Amino acid sequence: MSRFVIRGGRPISGRHRAAGNKNAALPMLAACLLTQEPVTLRNLPLISDVRTMLELLQRMGADVQLDAEAHTVTVCAKRLRSTKLSKTLCGRVRSSILFAGPLLARCGSATLYPPGGDVIGRRRIDTHINGLAALGATIKANGVYVFKAGAGLKGCRILLDEASVTATENLMMAAVLASGTTELYNAACEPHIQDLGNMLIAMGAEIEGLGTNRIIIRGVEKLHGTEREIGADYIDVGSYVVAALVTGGDLTIEGVSVADFEVLEKPFQKLGAKWTIDREKKTLHVPPQKNLETTYDFGKAIPKIDDGPWPMFPSDLLSVLIVLATQARGTTLFFEKMFESRLYFVDHLIGMGARIVQCDPHRVVVTGYTKLSGSRVASPDIRAGMALLIAALCAKGETEILNANSIDRGYESIDLELRRLGANIERLND
Repeated sequence: MSRFVIRGGRPISGRHRAAGNKNAALPMLAACLLTQEPVTLRNLPLISDVRTMLELLQRMGADVQLDAEAHTVTVCAKRLRSTKLSKTLCGRVRSSILFAGPLLARCGSATLYPPGGDVIGRRRIDTHINGLAALGATIKANGVYVFKAGAGLKGCRILLDEASVTATENLMMAAVLASGTTELYNAACEPHIQDLGNMLIAMGAEIEGLGTNRIIIRGVEKLHGTEREIGADYIDVGSYVVAALVTGGDLTIEGVSVADFEVLEKPFQKLGAKWTIDREKKTLHVPPQKNLETTYDFGKAIPKIDDGPWPMFPSDLLSVLIVLATQARGTTLFFEKMFESRLYFVDHLIGMGARIVQCDPHRVVVTGYTKLSGSRVASPDIRAGMALLIAALCAKGETEILNANSIDRGYESIDLELRRLGANIERLND
């Protein structure tokens, strides 16, 4: 276990390179199982969740060649020793469930243990189970999930009972080698799903409708290898933007995906944030900003910022936006619709001096501006941990964040990067 010690008050300034999208990298690694040929992925984020996925691939018999310095990996799953995953490793990451679809499609069987990940509320896998069953798989669950498709998978029309990102990804990967045509309706359409779909197309899959809620997959007999670049992580970019805003820093972020900011821009603007984007250079510049102020809705109504499936504001950025609201003059209502435990971390912000009223598990009202003071807190999950880290950067005095390892699951070398950008942060290993 490790912890961070932060002495706040230093601007986050300089140049930051956007990391590869964590939520694209994880399913793209799982998709490497769909072919016997090598698959090379560039711009790989070297976070702990990615390393766990690589270890799962190795345990199954895939050859994994990682060039950490180049952030590139080549996976060749020509010979698999087993389609049964490690119980310990499954318990570390939510994304372990993503191996079900590829293993069923190529091998006809998969044995997985309940996936781990952040405890931010109930995270059902019913959409995965029901969709794979519709494609012809049988599933038994008794402390372990045993998937079988001895007769192969067969395409069909599936109406997803929720627009689940991981279920959409799992079913896409299963359907690309199924016989016939599969239609996924009420599919999720986040940018990382599009990244996965484009990778599958580059491997020989036939897919239409990426970026919409209706995806058509025509099964093919086999896929081949490919080389792909993982897109920029807008959650990483958004987090560093907030870090610069609350500390009055001057930050330029390189390698951003400009299209993603059509979705992100308005909620940030409601809290007074300003930035400029150079579309040709793919950079985003956050100038020094003081006296952030909330923009009220028409009629001077208190603004509401809520999350939802893309193209609504992503749940993974709501926590850091709450910290931004504590540093903007005005009142804002945040409505977390997707996970009932995601907002409980605000107790820590209240302890640091924030004026926040938690109305219920899904809603908080934030009134700023408030000067935050250092405290001793614990990171409950990746995104809440990053929010507390950002709060510590602008707080007066020293903050200690326990369970820093949880933040490592989503942000690569976060302490080293923030220190390079001017933060006074130290990692202590217990």
